[in-house]
Amino acid sequence: MKAREKRDGVVLVHTGEGKGKSSSAFGVAFRAAGWGMKVCVIQFIKGKWRTGEQEAAKKFENIEWHSLGDGFTWDTENPEQDIKTSREIWELCKEKVRSYEFDLLIFDEINYCSGYGWISGQEIAQFISKERPTWMHLILTGRNAALEVIEIADTVTEMKKIKHAYSDSGIKAQQGIEF
Repeated sequence: MKAREKRDGVVLVHTGEGKGKSSSAFGVAFRAAGWGMKVCVIQFIKGKWRTGEQEAAKKFENIEWHSLGDGFTWDTENPEQDIKTSREIWELCKEKVRSYEFDLLIFDEINYCSGYGWISGQEIAQFISKERPTWMHLILTGRNAALEVIEIADTVTEMKKIKHAYSDSGIKAQQGIEF
């Protein structure tokens, strides 16, 4: 493993309408943890919902996991609370970057918050550009990634839906596959 000062940190964005944005990021988290890197996952939406990836992360001493959202915001009955929660989570993200403790940070579903206008793409991009150490890796997931974030990212992947079990066939989310 390269020492931090010899590493080129990258910013990845996983966006689009298709499934697999968070799953892809978590695959990278486990890969990085396997190499001994210190990883921090911060989730903006999922909240108290128990997931297999969070359970798996408990088996790694070098993964710190924060699932802090108010739940699925598209079903919200209190948008003011969702905005407040998202802003608080964004402050935690900035704190974790500034701590210099982690090699990889994942801001899971932050792009939704930007798409809803709760955290501007300009604010996110400016923070990443100015305050992320050059050796630190960062992954931002969720639909509707802001153009400003896409522009400063090193790698951007757009997941495209071809077919989805729930929306096309009515099959409910399956444990071990979606959560």
